[in-house]
Amino acid sequence: MPIRVLIADDQAMVRAGFRSVLESQPDIDVVAEAADGVEAVALARQHRPDVCLFDIRMPRQDGLHATRLLMGPQASHPAKIVIVTTYDTDEYVYEALESGATGFLLKDSGPTLLLEAVRAAASGEAMVSPAVTVRLLKHMTRRPNTAQWKKAGLTERELDVIELVARGKTNPEIAAELHLSLSTVKTHLESIKLKISTRNRVEIAAWAWKNGVVD
Repeated sequence: MPIRVLIADDQAMVRAGFRSVLESQPDIDVVAEAADGVEAVALARQHRPDVCLFDIRMPRQDGLHATRLLMGPQASHPAKIVIVTTYDTDEYVYEALESGATGFLLKDSGPTLLLEAVRAAASGEAMVSPAVTVRLLKHMTRRPNTAQWKKAGLTERELDVIELVARGKTNPEIAAELHLSLSTVKTHLESIKLKISTRNRVEIAAWAWKNGVVD
């Protein structure tokens, strides 16, 4: 079945451009478009898309608030949301990820990264534009908090995996660097998510930088 996508942006030309790129692919189908955040939330609840693409600045309700509504504890079907915006300020990126967004993409990233972000979100992975990833996460750095590591019950190998995730490594790259099988890496990631209460790779990376796993 194709990946079902909702596009929310207040500019009709942007929505049309995204639709054109996405529907050029046989495995992606745009099921709805919204021109503001209120409409985006309503359509997401109605259509239950696999992936939502939300702009930040939209009338009536911005994309960040819409994300919080769809990812909150009362959400019966939490969405996989990728923020696609012109604005890459650290505050926006951090708030998007804290609100539960699966990814953060700049509008000028190009069609290839847009498609990669949609497919990554649909498969439970996350993508943040390379232009902002390292800068964002470094701003989250605090002094090493080994008490948090111990409290979470993380193993040394799990900390190794967390560090590589925070540095933007893919599962195959982590497997190669740590001399592990791909299935073992995936098992470690599932264990890590449970132990530190995160939902995806972006949140794992944010946790790593916050707690000084990487410097």
